[in-house]
Amino acid sequence: MPNKKSAKKRVITSERNRLYNKYWTSRCKTAVKNLLEAVAAGDADTATKTFNTAQSVIDKAVVKGVMHKNTAARRKELMARRLKALSA
Repeated sequence: MPNKKSAKKRVITSERNRLYNKYWTSRCKTAVKNLLEAVAAGDADTATKTFNTAQSVIDKAVVKGVMHKNTAARRKELMARRLKALSA
């Protein structure tokens, strides 16, 4: 337990940030998972729509500071490769 006032504030702030980061991380993972499921099912139209949605969610997470830009680029590249393999 924190004893000082500033330490108590930091506990509150870090918990708030943890929940915020958890929300965006979970949202990114769900978007990628939806795309991969659509690719596995072989549905090109749904895969394309979910690809656009997933890219948008990942880019928003980068802007909010939840995800590093290189991590986002790597995940988007993985999704693009899977989508391209589906259409080929």
